Parts: sequence; C-alpha cells; structure tokens
Amino acid sequence: MNDYDVIVIGGGPTGSTFARYASSGGMKVLVVDKRKAIGSPVRCGEGLGSREVLAQKLNIPKQCISTDIKGAKVIAPNGKSIEWKDDQTNGWVLERRMFDKWLSELAVDAGAEVRVYTRATDVIMENGKPAGVKLQHGVDDEYEARAPLIVSAEGMEAILARKAGFKTNHLLYDVDTCYQYEMKHYDHKNLIELYFGNKLAPRGYVWIFPKSNRKANVGIGIGGNLTNGIKQGGMPGADPKTLLDRFIENHEQLKHSSKLVDFGGVISVGAPLNEFVKDNFMVVGTAAKQVDPIHGGGIALAMEAGLLAANIALKAKEKKDYSKEVLFEYEKKWRDSAGKKVAKRLMLRKVMEKVEDDDLNHIFSNITDKDLNDIMHGKFAGPVAKVIAGRPQLLKILGGLIS
Repeated sequence: MNDYDVIVIGGGPTGSTFARYASSGGMKVLVVDKRKAIGSPVRCGEGLGSREVLAQKLNIPKQCISTDIKGAKVIAPNGKSIEWKDDQTNGWVLERRMFDKWLSELAVDAGAEVRVYTRATDVIMENGKPAGVKLQHGVDDEYEARAPLIVSAEGMEAILARKAGFKTNHLLYDVDTCYQYEMKHYDHKNLIELYFGNKLAPRGYVWIFPKSNRKANVGIGIGGNLTNGIKQGGMPGADPKTLLDRFIENHEQLKHSSKLVDFGGVISVGAPLNEFVKDNFMVVGTAAKQVDPIHGGGIALAMEAGLLAANIALKAKEKKDYSKEVLFEYEKKWRDSAGKKVAKRLMLRKVMEKVEDDDLNHIFSNITDKDLNDIMHGKFAGPVAKVIAGRPQLLKILGGLIS
C-alpha cells in the first residue's frame, strides 16, 4: 500500500514545479521541505530570466518581483564595459521568499500536499528498491511515508539522493564560495552588472542585481579551490567577504550605502551528475547539479527540469513502471536539450578561468554586444576569431572553444 504516487524532497522552484505538473496530471504528490517557511532564508542573487516563465505560461504576481531587468552590463578589469540588451535578456530580480511561496501554492492549488519543517532522514528500501522515506517533523515527530517514486529536489545538499546511491559530493574546484549583501541606496538602469577580473574575483565575478526602492543585491563568487590557502594550492587572501568589502570600498556609489542583509554560501558550477535516475528515484535541479556553470544561476533550469521530470513521471504512472529504464527518458531529454547548453557553458568557464586580466581587457575591447550574445548561446567561432586576430598568443587558450 502506498500513501502517495510520488514524494518530492524539497519545496524550491524545482520541487514545486514538479509537484504542480505531476498533480495536474493526476498523481498524488507529497512535498516535504526542511525549512519552516518555503523560500526562507534566501540564498541567491534572486535573478530570473523570462524565457522559462513564458514557456510555462506563468504570470508572476507583482509582490514576487522586486524590479524588471532589461539586460546586463559586463565590466572588464580596466573598467571597459559592454551593455547587452535584446529580447533574450529580459527578466526580473525577484523577492525569492514571495516567489518560492507562490510556486508552492500553485502546486497546492493543483492538488499537491506540502509539509514544511519536515526533514527526509532516510530512504526506505524494499527488494533492493526505494519504496518510501523516513520523515521527521520538527525534532521529535518521526514517521514513514511510502510511494513508488521518490524525487530529490534537495538543492546543493542532496543528502537523500546520496543515500540512494547518487554521487552528489562536490569537489572544491566545482563550486564557488559566495558572499552577498543587500544594500541601499543604489541607483540603476534596470541592468544586472557583472564585474570580472582575477584580482577582483579570482575565477569568478562580482555582481550587482538591482532591486526596488534603490536597493541592490551586491555579491561575489570565487573559485572554491582558491580559498584553502597557499599550502593547499589556493590563493592567499582569497576570502569572498574580504574581496567583496574591498570592491564596495572602491565603488563610487556603494561605499556610501548601507548593508541591510548579509550572508554567504556555496554554489555549484561544475558538471551535472553522471546519472539522474535509478529504479524508483529521480534527482532534479540543483541536486542534480543542473546549474549554469558560468554564473551559478539555477532557477530557470530548475523549473525546466521539474517540468520535464514530471512529464516522464506521469508516463511511468500510466505504465505502472518506475524502473530506471522508464525514468531514463527524463535524463536523455535533459541532456539533449538544456544539457547541451550547460556543457558549452562549462567549457567556456574552464577556458576563461585561464585568461589573465590584461587578456580580458583585450577581449572586452574587441567584442561587441552581439558577440557577447553569440558567446552566451554557445557560438564561439566569430568572437574568438576577432580576439585572436589582435592577440594570436590567445589561440592556445581560446582555441578549445572552436576546435
């Protein structure tokens, strides 16, 4: 006897999107989230592009949006900047607490059951396959729930997925360590600002995501392998908070602004898991490392993966077969679509982390906003040719993008 058709671990954008579509298709869905409130605490820059929202025909309520975004301004180490604005760069800086809660409520409206402050502590195995989960509400209330399908949408931690046999551990090289403030006052032009430079943010960047009422999320991400100190091969002084404070002290507007919120965290910027499914189990979203390796953003990819996984789960329910062979269609379709984009972004990240600041300045001086658009869509040949024409020695580094 099963209590549910599927139990989803995690109530973020991935879990809520999966639950909404699975419930709409007739599955009995339970979503559990360890937090006391969906969406809190906020652990990201809160940026979201419009593409996936429009694809899912969602109309985000005004209270979930802090400000509209028209594009991005990318800044080189020497201050040279490129503004990138077109139909592909529209989006929002969200109020994530409200946005995540809204997505969760959509899932409830579709028929899903959501339980907060409820931690999944272990997988129940029967005949060598997952058959349910052990749950703990609060600190004392322990019980079990059973379902023929378990979905890990746990985010970076992915503890239950690890217990189910997935290799979810992160190497330091495959993560960025981050620090962020919400600051006020900051005047903006509805553009996300991204600052690059090895001295500024080694193997990463500084971001300014504008918000309403002259506020902004100001943060930094640097390579996780650079924060261990010189004896472990890291970079002395590569502490994200120290580097972010230094940036703010030298920024004409921000040095006079107040810090309203501050927090740190770790984001995945490595390759996706080598497998997303086993018998009776799926891993989706950030838990599967389905994250953009360039900027660590994962909301849109999470929603896209949640929808795809739900559609395959509905097929499995119809067949009454939750085997790896049936669920594998989700993995194949993701790798053939979003996975290809992620693979190109990962290749770009690994190439660009070898480029010195002076070469970065040269690159920014020789490409246009159209070139930047091509680069972000995986079309490297034209922009690379422009850069190499003026600095042939970069062929050794950039040649991998066009080989």
